[in-house]
Amino acid sequence: MHDYQRPPTLYRYGIHEDLELALTQGQFILTPAASCLTLSFSQVWEPRLFELFAADSCLIIHNTEEFGERVHRAVQRALPSWAGIDGAVEYGVRAALGAAFSKTAAEAPEQEWQFAWRAMQANLSLNPVLIKVGSLENFAELRKRDTYLA
Repeated sequence: MHDYQRPPTLYRYGIHEDLELALTQGQFILTPAASCLTLSFSQVWEPRLFELFAADSCLIIHNTEEFGERVHRAVQRALPSWAGIDGAVEYGVRAALGAAFSKTAAEAPEQEWQFAWRAMQANLSLNPVLIKVGSLENFAELRKRDTYLA
């Protein structure tokens, strides 16, 4: 098992309407990348990431352990034949966790924490999958782009 600790806070930059659904219903879409289905967050509040992701808001998750466990449980229910892990993306090198966690050095400002799932059986589809983990309102908040975090 990979030895890691989730960061204390996760940030997801996006469009307010989509992030509102994430906050109130825990709705996220897993997207295909490197033969996996993935869900990515940043480990930093960084104003430049609003531009990079064409975002007007940021979902800030304060209880990353609770959130991570909910995500893994929801995916296990939706995709029982898939195995998942989450960890930090590595930039400019081959990540110990594999290709899904490896990105170019130019992408390093994203400082991603990524959840990824791989099919345990051949020929399973890599289509986007919608999951719901339940309301995050007890430990997350939605901030607009112009909000300053100290």
